[in-house]
Amino acid sequence: MSNQVSEEIKKQLELSIEEEKLVETIKIINEEILKYIENRKSISDYILDYRKKFIEEYRDDEDKVIEYFDHERFVKEEAFKTIDRRLKELNILKVSPYFGRVDFREEDYGVEQIYIGRFGVTPENSFEPLVVDWRAPISSIFYNGGIGEGYYEAPKGKVDVSVLQKRQFIIKKGTLEGMFDSAIDVKDDILQMVLSKNSSDKLKDIIMTIQKEQDDIIRQPRTETVVVDGVAGSGKTTIALHRVAYLLYNYRKILEDKVLILGPNNIFMEYISTVLPSLGESGVMQTTFKDFVLDILSIDDVISLKEVMEKYLTGDKKFEEEISYKTSIGYKTFIDNYIEKLNSKYFSYRSIDYRSHEIISVEEMKKMFLEDFLMLPLFRRCKKIKRIIFARLKDIRDEEYRKIQKEYEEEKATYPKDELIFHINNLDFNRKLKIRELIGEIIGIKKSLDFLNPPEVLDIYIELNERFVYKELTEIDLSAILYLKVKLEGIKSHREIKHVVIDEAQDYSLMQFIALKEYTKAVSMTIVGDSNQRILPMEDEISPMVSLDSVLKDFNTKEFKLYKSYRSTREIMDYSNKFLKTQGIVPLVRSGDEVIEKEVFTTEELSTIIEGYVETMNNKELENIAIVTRDLEDAYRVRDIIKHKVIAKVIDREKVAHGEGLVIIPSYFAKGLEFDGVIIVSNNKEGLKEEDKLMYVMCTRALHNLFIIKTKNLDI
Repeated sequence: MSNQVSEEIKKQLELSIEEEKLVETIKIINEEILKYIENRKSISDYILDYRKKFIEEYRDDEDKVIEYFDHERFVKEEAFKTIDRRLKELNILKVSPYFGRVDFREEDYGVEQIYIGRFGVTPENSFEPLVVDWRAPISSIFYNGGIGEGYYEAPKGKVDVSVLQKRQFIIKKGTLEGMFDSAIDVKDDILQMVLSKNSSDKLKDIIMTIQKEQDDIIRQPRTETVVVDGVAGSGKTTIALHRVAYLLYNYRKILEDKVLILGPNNIFMEYISTVLPSLGESGVMQTTFKDFVLDILSIDDVISLKEVMEKYLTGDKKFEEEISYKTSIGYKTFIDNYIEKLNSKYFSYRSIDYRSHEIISVEEMKKMFLEDFLMLPLFRRCKKIKRIIFARLKDIRDEEYRKIQKEYEEEKATYPKDELIFHINNLDFNRKLKIRELIGEIIGIKKSLDFLNPPEVLDIYIELNERFVYKELTEIDLSAILYLKVKLEGIKSHREIKHVVIDEAQDYSLMQFIALKEYTKAVSMTIVGDSNQRILPMEDEISPMVSLDSVLKDFNTKEFKLYKSYRSTREIMDYSNKFLKTQGIVPLVRSGDEVIEKEVFTTEELSTIIEGYVETMNNKELENIAIVTRDLEDAYRVRDIIKHKVIAKVIDREKVAHGEGLVIIPSYFAKGLEFDGVIIVSNNKEGLKEEDKLMYVMCTRALHNLFIIKTKNLDI
């Protein structure tokens, strides 16, 4: 009993010490905020004072004044940008300065103690950080392993440490609400607490619960292409976004404004849009593959993800075959063979002559195509050769013009001055006539060079795919067109991109990965997805996402498998595992309500049951609830059936943002999203393919509650 009392006293004492530490930390952070505000004011005062003196000195020199204001704007923007960024970080930290503490022993330095937060703070005139940024190399010891021997990767190399203690904190509005000593494993009280929250809070709080296997991936070297194949809820999006924040923190000069994030659709992009700003990062381009490529190609007529999925889900066999082929290695080979054929046979070689001049011979043109400019893409070679011919034509034109002018001057000189006046008009007319003939001939030769004009890549692609039944362009076609433009025209990104992040990558074709690499010239990627959630058909047995090292040979590719899910309760994950043929999800030890299955036979019964389930979840204060259907047709039918009892918005296009409240959403728009509660209305249609995968996708959207309603036909 005395040991228990002693332990309790010790705990209270440590809690008091931590509360004092928190008060002192917040005080220092507030002092830092005041200093930064004062610095900003000092910069403004200095600029205003200097401006006044400068304008007085150069009052009469307008150019100097304009040049000064341009320079002043630049200085102001750079200085204020740095200060404003820091002020935002400090204002976030003053309500919750840190979430973890590590005590460790490092050789030659003795025992050290660091507090880890969303951002780092080192007070002015201090060499010791008050709070260490979670992205700093030393912070990895908070996430990796337990108590005992450990290490972190510093710029100077691997540093061995002995971890003595790890502590986690719950701090809200400057108050210490909880303190846990932990080895940071999946049974952590804090992890349970965060994962039990509603979906709207989770992504922002996840930083304090990053697990060892996730942190290992986040901190992989910048030059590595990381491929994560993880089950639903394994934290793939978290890993991808936090890896971006980690890379920008450690390699800001190299990567700032040079990172591209691609998500599956605009609903998903809206969903994750607040995560990077909450980590202090802005200026990262976030878009979908379709929007990214459409901006490059200037193509408008592309069928949407909705139309692609609806065609496939209705069992259109021909469409399925064509999509399947276009995602295969065979299609990539087909495109490459076509490019090779164009390179060798598309353009004929001709000699170009003008009067007594040989501008270019057949042999020289052939040599230019096949030797001199072989390193240039085909269509750029054509343009290059055409420019050379034009330059030679200009030289010949100038030479011929000088001859005409010389003949004119010589003929003028043959007439005495008093007779020249009678002949000058005729001489001028003949000179102009010869010049007109010269220009006409040159224009005619230039027109004869039309055979060097490259065709439009889009026209080539349409002709190339003439044998296909479906002529409408899809995202898969966009990647092939982009690839052709890179290979034939040599186009490259107007914005420098050094790292590409792809989420929900299981839906990408081989051509999409390759086209992105060729166009962006990125040196590395972060690719995350779940091969179990790929719905669209594939000709190749292995998903392109997990076989990239065979095609991206100059990339240093490293693959990770994640089987542990942190999203849903054990009951939901156990139920979802039934729909997987491969290794199932390993659920976190977080229990909840059982998954409820119900079969209905009438529309009235369906409406009543949905109303009851929605009321149950509302009573539990679940914020985001979704009714998930197989396709959009079913979504509209469910809405019409329940509209007299329950009001719900149908998410029927990619541009619709999903917020709090009740939505009805088809399976393919729900990918990557999570909801506090999910009601699946399963309409077992005849001839349905990939039923298991669809059910897996739909079930794994739920965090806390999952209800399955089975109906043979929604027209009942």
